[in-house]
Amino acid sequence: MPTEKINMPQLGESVTEGTINSWLVAVGDHVNKYDPIAEVMTDKVNAEVPSSFTGTIKELVAQEGDTIEVGELMCYIEVEGEGENESTSSEKETKGESNTSEESSEQDQSMKKRYSPAVLRMAQENDIDLENVTGSGRGGRITRKDIEKTIASGDIPRKAEESSQPKQTEIPKEEKKEVPTKPTPSPTPSTQPGDIEIPVTGVRKAIAQNMVRSTQEIPHAWMTVEVDVTELVSYRNQVKKDFKQKEGFSLTFFSFFVKAVAQALKEFPQLNSTWAEDKIIQRKDINLSIAVAKDQELFVPVIKNADEKSIKGIAKDINELATKARTGKLTSEDMQGGTFTVNNTGSFGSIHSMGVINHPQAAILQIESIVKRPVILNDMFAARDMVNLSLSLDHRVLDGLICGQFLSRVKEILENINQDNTNLY
Repeated sequence: MPTEKINMPQLGESVTEGTINSWLVAVGDHVNKYDPIAEVMTDKVNAEVPSSFTGTIKELVAQEGDTIEVGELMCYIEVEGEGENESTSSEKETKGESNTSEESSEQDQSMKKRYSPAVLRMAQENDIDLENVTGSGRGGRITRKDIEKTIASGDIPRKAEESSQPKQTEIPKEEKKEVPTKPTPSPTPSTQPGDIEIPVTGVRKAIAQNMVRSTQEIPHAWMTVEVDVTELVSYRNQVKKDFKQKEGFSLTFFSFFVKAVAQALKEFPQLNSTWAEDKIIQRKDINLSIAVAKDQELFVPVIKNADEKSIKGIAKDINELATKARTGKLTSEDMQGGTFTVNNTGSFGSIHSMGVINHPQAAILQIESIVKRPVILNDMFAARDMVNLSLSLDHRVLDGLICGQFLSRVKEILENINQDNTNLY
């Protein structure tokens, strides 16, 4: 029977690697096609990887805890019911694998300079010139294994200005000047008695890596507007009980905010964009990512085509996605395609915050807590329900003018939500 390879699949948009949390099979186990064989964690989602074939697991190449590139080998499986031609083809592929890999590596270097946070950190700590490291990942991308191999070899490529310096000739003693040495990386903090060590793994590790990448690559800028949502609060409080009895799920304030953002994005599509180095991609579909917390884990599922949905439809999606996240049933499809993020920081009591953009999107909007404050209205003090909307923007894609117009439009929509002119359905 022929042996086939199972490689790391693409588990989400812009996902380039995944970490194997646990194998669900062992060598010698029989699996059917589409049976789950491993649990994999990416910066987008935790997911099960299905088997591409029916057969017997022959070798687990990647180990639990390994982070491997999309398309990289995970395991070998002995396939059942394959014909002779397919077997021959598989053997030819295996024999020519190294040559093909070398040719592909030489020809396709499109990912050569896309460094992960882990690769950048290891390179900086060991003073490695990444330009002179050969990447084994897809498109020539440099992986952690490449860096570890380079360090282990002892032949570490240095920056050109350091390695190409000519040998110094002897100079008179009185003319010699002390040359400052390059600072060494800060040592890892030591654990003291009573301290608790918490390993950085799983979703927390993915969040850390994604946040570092976002702050390193995206020049952030921020804007905040204050919105009077007194009538919105009154309207929602009037209808929430009947809505819950009729629909079976809650009508949250967040539903109104998401609807207003989707409507404003339709009018200001510049904010529904992605930076792509030599171009800006303005997305047609308005797919809103929302942050959902589960214990210490954070997930960002997506409300698809939010501009086409009613307030009720959005409330339903929010309820379903939040339930999936808290019960561990989110799929990679639930997490893909986000074009703009709306974050309900007000649920934690926050009144002002600066969000980190969800890479590769161009902006994120923080919906802060609704607070009753004294406001001057018609030259008199009045108690009003006020909320801050805090926008983080990618300054490569967006400028203050267009973002200010966008926020003003969201403010206008929210301040005009009331029982007379708002339809939930």
